[in-house]
Amino acid sequence: MTNWLFHLRGAPLSARIGLALIVIYAILALFAPLIAPYGESEVAGAAYQPWIAPYYLGTDALGRDVMSRLIYGARNTVGLALITTCLAFLIGAALGLLAATVGGWVDTALSRLIDVLMAIPSLIFALLILTITGASATALVLVIAALDSTRVFRLSRAVAQGILTMDYIEVARMRGEGLGWIIRREILPNASAPLIAEFGLRFCFVFLFISALSFLGLGLQPPTADWGSMVRESARLISFANFATWQTATFGLAPLLPATAIAILTVAVNLVVDWVLHLSSGLKD
Repeated sequence: MTNWLFHLRGAPLSARIGLALIVIYAILALFAPLIAPYGESEVAGAAYQPWIAPYYLGTDALGRDVMSRLIYGARNTVGLALITTCLAFLIGAALGLLAATVGGWVDTALSRLIDVLMAIPSLIFALLILTITGASATALVLVIAALDSTRVFRLSRAVAQGILTMDYIEVARMRGEGLGWIIRREILPNASAPLIAEFGLRFCFVFLFISALSFLGLGLQPPTADWGSMVRESARLISFANFATWQTATFGLAPLLPATAIAILTVAVNLVVDWVLHLSSGLKD
């Protein structure tokens, strides 16, 4: 922890901006009920109110406050993406490290299974499964976690195979250390840097994937606030936009609000990931 705080002091401006944005999103997600002026599904006024007080970002087709739904969307969309990414890493990293360490038929069987899953287009597979099982949050997490764990498996296996050639691994085996001890105490600490960087990238892909499925109507279901579905719902407002007056011109900007929230978080995470990759590479500025 102290080592990371030391590196943080010398972090570039881009990484600090990314961390600051991530902290802001985390605060919005954790304290959404305290920050949002209205409830997640509360009908606050008439439909399609312009951007004036007390509806600073207007209202949607049902009269719900857009600002409040954006804030709650941070909790729902980002929270679901984080849970999914953690599950994908738990599955993929555990199987990847196990396959590399044990080798033999275990490595072959797991690798061929992963190859089969990776050969299926992710979006088509997700659409098929969610159409069959229904678009629930549980099904969404399980399907996307299973798909993304294949990428984590390939990375963790490749990194572990490189570490297994080191002398200290052979020394640990000669001491009689077990499989679990070698993975926990020798391989995992030395593979942490690339895995942390991959976690950030996977989170971005999962986050965008969930938003895409929500836009298609197979993500989080109404009345739950979700940025992907908010883009779809507010897209119809473009037809109401009259750019001669600022009040109706805001209708044309409505779809950009959740889309901008998605884009900003994606960029912020990538800025931090670039910094982590720079640290793990050992290169000097």
